[in-house]
Amino acid sequence: MTQPLSWGHLLAILIATCQDLPDQRTGKNSQYTLSDAALGAFGVFFTQTPSFLAHQRDMQRRTGCNNAQSLFGVAHIPSDPQIRNLLDPIAPAHLRPPFWTVLERLVQAGELKAYQSFSGGLLCSLDGTQYFSSTQIHCPQCTVIVKETGTRYAHTVLIPALVRPGKAEVLVMEPEFIMPQDGAEKQDCERNAARRWIARNALRLAAQRVTLLADDLHCHQPFCELLQAHHLRFILTCKPDSHPTLYEEVALLAQNRGRGTSQ
Repeated sequence: MTQPLSWGHLLAILIATCQDLPDQRTGKNSQYTLSDAALGAFGVFFTQTPSFLAHQRDMQRRTGCNNAQSLFGVAHIPSDPQIRNLLDPIAPAHLRPPFWTVLERLVQAGELKAYQSFSGGLLCSLDGTQYFSSTQIHCPQCTVIVKETGTRYAHTVLIPALVRPGKAEVLVMEPEFIMPQDGAEKQDCERNAARRWIARNALRLAAQRVTLLADDLHCHQPFCELLQAHHLRFILTCKPDSHPTLYEEVALLAQNRGRGTSQ
């Protein structure tokens, strides 16, 4: 068993990932590294302060040092537009590895024992969430939602997380972004995102004895067959409105069982 994960371990994993990001620039303007841009963006989300980097640049001018460097390893702080220009061309797939590296370290340190349930297995909840929505601002990666009230553009993502009943903290795993796919004629959706995520990570899940949890949206035959093909266990919510035939069969079985008992 290794030592528990510390902030230093997590930061080292993050820095190594950022240093491996592909640089899309073709010109000679390379004042800021991709690592500085990615770590700077992480610092904003970590501190939940949109003006974090601006304050750090001001601190650097006044004192000669800043927290972006000491806390997150940012050598030179880029501006917000520079961060967007550097990071926007990079596919989210390049940020998948640290999620699994952290999970492996947690396994080695014995930290996942607190999440074990049902005969020592793990529970992984799959759920989609929307993290951007607008009626005006949009991009090629948006999900387009057309209703009678008008058109809305959104960015959505499937978030898998290790959970345990009675435990407030969850361990977020590698996300799957819901966005246009190459060669696909129809708009991407949460169902398709779940299928991609399962197909890519089934071996990892099986190795950790993971039982998948999902809502009624995923409770249909093709998804169940996919999970069975990968030898995965699952618990799916099944609502009466969307599965009337199933509930009729259950009611019939219960009725027959009651008749058999009375005899």
